Amino acid sequence: MSDLMEKFQAALVLGGVGDALGSRWEVCVSGPQIQRELGALGGLEALKLDPDQWPLSDGALMLMTTAEALVTDYWCLEDLYRELVRLYVGAMVSLQGRAPEPSTAQACANLKPNNFLLAWHTPFNEKGFLGSLCTALFASYAIQGKPLQSWGRDLLTVIPKAEEYCRKTIRHMAEYQEKWFYFEAKWQFYLEERGIADGESRASFPEPYDADETDKMYKRWSSEGCPGSQGHDAPMIAYDALLAAAHTGRICGRRAVLHGGESSATGLIAGVLFGLLYGLGPVPVGLYQDLDRRDNCRTSGSGFTERRPVEK
Repeated sequence: MSDLMEKFQAALVLGGVGDALGSRWEVCVSGPQIQRELGALGGLEALKLDPDQWPLSDGALMLMTTAEALVTDYWCLEDLYRELVRLYVGAMVSLQGRAPEPSTAQACANLKPNNFLLAWHTPFNEKGFLGSLCTALFASYAIQGKPLQSWGRDLLTVIPKAEEYCRKTIRHMAEYQEKWFYFEAKWQFYLEERGIADGESRASFPEPYDADETDKMYKRWSSEGCPGSQGHDAPMIAYDALLAAAHTGRICGRRAVLHGGESSATGLIAGVLFGLLYGLGPVPVGLYQDLDRRDNCRTSGSGFTERRPVEK
């Protein structure tokens, strides 16, 4: 098995790990309380994630659905979009008792699998705005081996290009303008706060950077007081956890997952990126050995290296 294939598989598996861990404590608003409860369980190293006690949420299931579509034999992006629509709608039917997030359910309800021309055309949703672009871009940077501290700066160079593309393809671009500016402003503020706006300096963190401090900081980045629930701060928290892990030499799980807020989203993103960067090697085996739907993750991940280029 190639090193790249192993990292694709690790990305999906660890995305599931982050999702499962985050889902366990998502109703808790206190990072210190979460860490106390984790300590009572013996810490991350002692956990054994299994399907019964640590089921995946709809977020991880939709990630696997996306991966399933990406490894199909599509010839153009429109074909891929239609396949995604078909699989997303089907996934909502087969959640096996898992209750999807309201935003996921609403987004899938707006899809039209039987309409060839308008299958993926949905109303503007400000909550996930540009978050998927940011996450996909960071995944690309991880695969390319770009220095971690440069990702945020490079994101801000890509955003204007994405905006120009959207001006040509989105009918009601005015709805996006305010949120577009907000996204860029929040990321610029974050990069300056961490001292990495130049894309070269080493990220700086407060001392101590414990659970209390991360909760306070994440709430500052959030627009609704629920860290990780928006398109700008979910990848931001995951990215920050990766930077902190590189800074301290520790696995990023504690800061990516064990915080108050939408921790399944931040854990999912951080797990994918960590897997692409480092593989499964640094992760305790108990976290993924019996993970819910682990075989699905591995199967989807193995198909990425076999994909041919997409016709534009």
